[in-house]
Amino acid sequence: MCIRDRARRHSPSPEAQTENSAAMESNERMEEVTRENAIIIWQASRLSIGMKCEKAPEILKANGTVVGTLGNFSASIGKAKSKKTFNVSAIVAAALKNGTVLLYSAELPKDKRKILYVDTEQSPYHCLKVMERILRMAGLPTDRDSEHLEFLALRKYTPKERIAAVEQAIYNTPELGLVVIDGIRDMVYDINSPGESTRIISKLMQWTDDRQIHIHTILHQNKGDENARGHIGTELNNKAETVLLVEKDKGDADISRVSAMHIRAMDFEPFAFRINDRALPELVENYTPQGRKAGRPQQEPFDAYRHITEQQHRIALEAAFALKSEYGYKELEDALINAYASVGVRLNHHKAVSLIITLRNKRMIVQENGRKYTFMPDFHY
Repeated sequence: MCIRDRARRHSPSPEAQTENSAAMESNERMEEVTRENAIIIWQASRLSIGMKCEKAPEILKANGTVVGTLGNFSASIGKAKSKKTFNVSAIVAAALKNGTVLLYSAELPKDKRKILYVDTEQSPYHCLKVMERILRMAGLPTDRDSEHLEFLALRKYTPKERIAAVEQAIYNTPELGLVVIDGIRDMVYDINSPGESTRIISKLMQWTDDRQIHIHTILHQNKGDENARGHIGTELNNKAETVLLVEKDKGDADISRVSAMHIRAMDFEPFAFRINDRALPELVENYTPQGRKAGRPQQEPFDAYRHITEQQHRIALEAAFALKSEYGYKELEDALINAYASVGVRLNHHKAVSLIITLRNKRMIVQENGRKYTFMPDFHY
């Protein structure tokens, strides 16, 4: 924050916040810029060697290294079932107690203690389970809301509606310091669209700068390599101050390893956690990470449970069974190959067979009278 801009960057009143947010919605920055606005932006962006700019306040550390500052955003990436949400729960719990959870330590200013958690993937039932987990990890009561935590379940809305709702929450929540968006992929229609990706990343930069908050987002990795998924992943890697990688330990699938894929500060020693019998992440003491092998990572055997998200399963199955209410085995296989392709999952015959076995075992589909297969929309994943 620079002294010349100090007055402009103070958090506006709720009334002004609402007006500012409405103005930003009606005038899409980067798309409809008048000559007058361009001149204002030009003049406001000029730097002088005599200006005094404050260092961004450090609010989040991992294993002693700064990974989050006010006015910036970061991300966690990982493959399906790598325990990304458990890892982020630890970050939020540390911020809630303004202390240490696992190896995350948080220090939010007194006027920035509010946390906004946005979930775009899970049902309200599962969101409440995440909320309860965070409260337990922070050592807070689970029979009442925390004054410092607001939780939004936005699964049923469109990407455009989600962005609008999050923007309203960010600009109208007093004393906001940390925002978590799980997951950022659902804020766009097409993760490979350069225009959409640039637009949402620009929003993150705008929100963090205007409100002097930190935003942490979650995104899946590509299945075949370690890159964050889609063009939005490329933009995140380019603009985020920290990208945390959450992955299963190569020697023990019950252990999740956390390291820095990209970090502006000094790198930190990777650490690991496992889920204990209370369904909470706990630190693995004296963890020794395995060294990475050079070259392209070895392809894991296809696992329909670990490699496909619940949301992908639900969308594909609803699409397949919207065409027919029941299928014989061969026509089911063909229908699933087409339906899963629409959510980015490519299946051959062998993968489709493995998928059907998983769907039956999880009772996501059932075989009535030993013949036709039907969809169970109320499945528990």
